[in-house]
Amino acid sequence: MRAKREKKENSKWGMKLAIVAIFMIVIAIIINLAPNYIRKKATGKIEVIINNNDVTDSMKLDAYVDENEIVYLSTKDIGNFFDEDIFYDNQYNQIITTSSTKLAVLPLEKKEMYVNSSKVKIYGAATKKEDELYVPFSELKDVYNVEVNYKKESNILTIDSIDREQTKANASKDTSIKYKPTIFSKTVDKVKKGDSIIVIEEVQNGWNKVRTSLGEIGYTKDITNLYQVRENMEPVKPIEGKISLVWDYYTSAVPDRTGTTINGINVISPSFADLVNLGKGELNVKIGAKGEEYIKWAHNNGYKIWAIVSNSCSPDIQDTTTEILNDYKLREKLINNIVNLTLKYQLDGINIDFEYIKVSNRDMFSQFIIELAPRLREYGKVLSVDVTAPDGSEDWSECYNRHKLGKVADYLIFMAYDQYGTSSKKAGTTAGANWVETGIKKFIEREEVDSSKLILGMPFYTRLWKETGDSVSSEVVLMKSINKTLPTDIEKVWNEDLKQYYVEYQRNNTTYKMWLEEEESIKAKINLMKQYDLAGAAYWQKDFETAQIWDIIEKELK
Repeated sequence: MRAKREKKENSKWGMKLAIVAIFMIVIAIIINLAPNYIRKKATGKIEVIINNNDVTDSMKLDAYVDENEIVYLSTKDIGNFFDEDIFYDNQYNQIITTSSTKLAVLPLEKKEMYVNSSKVKIYGAATKKEDELYVPFSELKDVYNVEVNYKKESNILTIDSIDREQTKANASKDTSIKYKPTIFSKTVDKVKKGDSIIVIEEVQNGWNKVRTSLGEIGYTKDITNLYQVRENMEPVKPIEGKISLVWDYYTSAVPDRTGTTINGINVISPSFADLVNLGKGELNVKIGAKGEEYIKWAHNNGYKIWAIVSNSCSPDIQDTTTEILNDYKLREKLINNIVNLTLKYQLDGINIDFEYIKVSNRDMFSQFIIELAPRLREYGKVLSVDVTAPDGSEDWSECYNRHKLGKVADYLIFMAYDQYGTSSKKAGTTAGANWVETGIKKFIEREEVDSSKLILGMPFYTRLWKETGDSVSSEVVLMKSINKTLPTDIEKVWNEDLKQYYVEYQRNNTTYKMWLEEEESIKAKINLMKQYDLAGAAYWQKDFETAQIWDIIEKELK
């Protein structure tokens, strides 16, 4: 009997030890699975969810909500998540911010803002708090095209871009939303049967990542009736296929193109407007009745019109350009004049051609384009900006932030000519293919301009160089005048690196040199455009060309 009792006691102890061992194993498993059930929760500050991503730990400053339930974000966080170009204008003590189609200006400490130059009453004011700038973000939901919701119960702020896809479902039963996709995980929220839930994604083994009405993000298997609330909004390309643009430059009288067509192009860019010198943002518009006939002719032939707005491309107007770029009210006046121009004459876009900009105005020229782009995009108008090669003098090349301009404008046009220009003390080509290709690579690789936004500009002219002793000079020769300019008995030599014909001859102790811009050189440049998958090609300028060049362009672009 005693032996039996001892055996029974030992068995009990064995069971206890086994239970303890199992318990320890379970504890070890739970500890190992701790990340699955321990929920990190922001304490003492608003949790911020942007497009279903918890960005609370990435916030530079805390969001806050005032007594009127206006949500405030710092300009630093808006710059990080919504508008990297948000700008404090010290001159007028205001914050300038933009989105795809909106330009908003918020004077500090005033319950008002200006959206695309129209005054709007708001219930919060941009303000400075502990030396940091804050914006009443919930008042800007129509500017940034977002939904903004703050849930006091959970202290969660959710921000959703309206142009992004969103799917919802209903809870199929009363259920717990888990922190991780496992039954061992902590519950972050509970929903009742039929409650609407945002479905973020399907993950694994029937689990779905979801967001509840309180803004809590977690996982559940218990959903039904999936339905799409909205789809991704894809930007519409203004032109299908490659852009083929010709600049149609004139100084006074609008060209009469009646009864003519231009093969191979789909965009024409006439010089419709330029800055009035010292005109405080006023435009000298060169359209009139003849211009309106020109517009009808272009549209009847299927050509889009991107009108040139120029600063006369002259150093003589640098002071006017500087004054406008550095004053918001003058930029606004110029922008309103440009927008009104496109609307009045039913233009399809604008081509900004500002040259000889002081390098000190580099950032403010970018700011001008940042402010102009949404104003044009609101009406479906295209914005293209002409820029020079990435290397060169301060006021000719370094004055452009090509990376920023390439992100903001619809297109950048690389004016790939004047490799050797008027001021050159050495004879050389106007646009050698190797130099053009180097420029393209710098745009794409160094300046990080998207190739799909880069248009390659090419010249319909060259230069006849004259060398007499140490003296070097040149004169422009139009493509159509090359054969009339050169002697008939000279030999044209092909240069494979430049992809051009070269001629050289002597007359009266003077050496003449010319690198030809004609059919073969233009073909080579179009091939570069195709090789680097650029947005298209542009040609300077109409009426410089030979008649056959348009057939070649049409064939090459097909």
